[in-house]
Amino acid sequence: MKKFDEDYKLLSEMYQDEYFPDFLVDKVRNQVQKVIGFLETEENDLVKIQGKFDEMTEAVNDLQEEFEENDSELETVARESIGETVEYILKWFGIDLDVEDAIEKRDW
Repeated sequence: MKKFDEDYKLLSEMYQDEYFPDFLVDKVRNQVQKVIGFLETEENDLVKIQGKFDEMTEAVNDLQEEFEENDSELETVARESIGETVEYILKWFGIDLDVEDAIEKRDW
């Protein structure tokens, strides 16, 4: 079983930017970690993998109101940080899926 790179800092740009409350970035990270856990099982069915990324993206979509309630929003820095994290995950596990396709369900 291939483990994810423990030295990689998930969502680092969001954590570095005070605009994003850490407790909410933690919620996004938890969704990302669910995908990582799934990929560590060495699943290689692209339909199932896309399904996991869709679940993650929809869960992040559901956090938008909570971000707004905390004077924040999923904007450019968040989009880029999440996109970079997803791209790194795809490359790490050697998954032939475009990052834009992986997070196609996003509405942020």
